[in-house]
Amino acid sequence: MECPFPGMDPYLEDPAIWPDFHNRLIAVLCEHLQPSLRPQFVAVTQERLYLIESQRPIHPDVAIVGHGKRGPRRGSGGAAVMEADAPVMFDLEPEEIREPFITIIEPKGRKVITAIEVLSPSNKMKGPGRDDYQQKREELRRGGANFIEIDLLREGLPTVRVPESQLELLPPWRYLVAVTRVKPARQEVYAFDLSRRLPRIGVPLRNVPDVTLDLQAAFARCWETGPYPELLEYDSAPPGKLTASEKKWCAAKLKAAK
Repeated sequence: MECPFPGMDPYLEDPAIWPDFHNRLIAVLCEHLQPSLRPQFVAVTQERLYLIESQRPIHPDVAIVGHGKRGPRRGSGGAAVMEADAPVMFDLEPEEIREPFITIIEPKGRKVITAIEVLSPSNKMKGPGRDDYQQKREELRRGGANFIEIDLLREGLPTVRVPESQLELLPPWRYLVAVTRVKPARQEVYAFDLSRRLPRIGVPLRNVPDVTLDLQAAFARCWETGPYPELLEYDSAPPGKLTASEKKWCAAKLKAAK
């Protein structure tokens, strides 16, 4: 079965589905890149690790309020001192979050030439996931690596750094891909909406011409070999915010695909 949409499938943005799709897409992108990179470069997957505090209940009971017959105790000045209700207590334990990304490296010396990120929801929300992502991006920039951000999520804070004065130069868009080059120092932005295919992008290397990565071809392989025809709930509205015309367009595409 083929994806019913010509480009990005907005139903994949369901938080319950996205992690599986994210990991599969990373693997497929590596697979598509590898033949074009050999023998001078190779594409490998790495993991970015950060910690969050998860809550583990110690007493999973309903909070206990004061006993009805127990009155307020008196302080030294004779004033009533109210006792706090008994709370449910939680231990805060660090939980490891791992997010895969791609690096193109020179096998000898393993120098990172280009890094490729497919953004996750945590990268677009305030918190440790976004902080760690931005820190790693800055470290790669300082290390002289090219950087590619693939943002297929409509919700959340943007990470692609396009000056607000230049946003009007972009075509109508819901998704962005940004290629940040070291030499020459510039950023190339691919902007597209639901009706357009994912772009073919130039992947910068070092001292050799770019290799072309067809994001739509990688997306199609990921979608067709994954569990998405069975998992995606096409009988309901797509997750996230869409305009009335976008919802109507999605419904028409699903109807045409039966």
